[in-house]
Amino acid sequence: MGAFHAGHTRLMEHARDENDVVVTSLFVNPTQFGPKEDFSKYPRDEETDAALAARAGTTILFAPSVEEMYPNGLASIHVAKVSEPFEGSVRPGHFDGVATIVGKLFLACRPSRAYFGLKDLQQCAVIRSLVEDMLFPIELRFIEIEREESGLARSSRNEYLSPSGRQLASAIYSTLVYVKDNILAGIEPESAINTGVERLSTSGLTVDYFALVDQRTMATVRGTSQFTRLVVCARLEGVRLLDNCSCPLQLRVPYNRYVDDS
Repeated sequence: MGAFHAGHTRLMEHARDENDVVVTSLFVNPTQFGPKEDFSKYPRDEETDAALAARAGTTILFAPSVEEMYPNGLASIHVAKVSEPFEGSVRPGHFDGVATIVGKLFLACRPSRAYFGLKDLQQCAVIRSLVEDMLFPIELRFIEIEREESGLARSSRNEYLSPSGRQLASAIYSTLVYVKDNILAGIEPESAINTGVERLSTSGLTVDYFALVDQRTMATVRGTSQFTRLVVCARLEGVRLLDNCSCPLQLRVPYNRYVDDS
């Protein structure tokens, strides 16, 4: 949706390295904003975003108007189950907006591959289900999270934090790693997560959720596998910050294909 940062340009660079033509979408999507989220205040700087995209290897910047993408505003896509917990319960209708615009972008651009960042883990799960259920002939690439030097996951939302808040927010990633290490050391996930919540609360953050999930379905799990990740949402200075990490730690690869071993 614009306000491009290093996390976005990394996706473009992966696409550039694997494809002849790279299309980057730039569209602030009104249908994924809730009634208490101000669509009009979302940061917009198309000129800067276009320059960043070009340097990262974008061939075509697709920046349609709202009228082009929603000529009637009557049709929408709902992806059940995977969209319902976590962000779905906090932001009703959000993932309908995500699924609808991604479906429209796929139809408009007809890509052979599509690249998304794993920071928005539930969004990736929704898109995976969308592609499978709607039979889109698209190969998905889910790119690992790009982080600031402090460990904070790169996000457009970080710009809303004060300098001191930004530093405090680095506790999110360090706590994820702490909880993961405890689980891998044999501590029960529920106990390890409770300790993580206490740690974040002590650091001044309010935790909306902290869970061990199957990244394909977003269902909470009690044990680890190649598909499990720890997911967290914490609030600071009125900003909701999302993050996650693999659990158990796997060989670091540039993208995650959700390879199913069944």
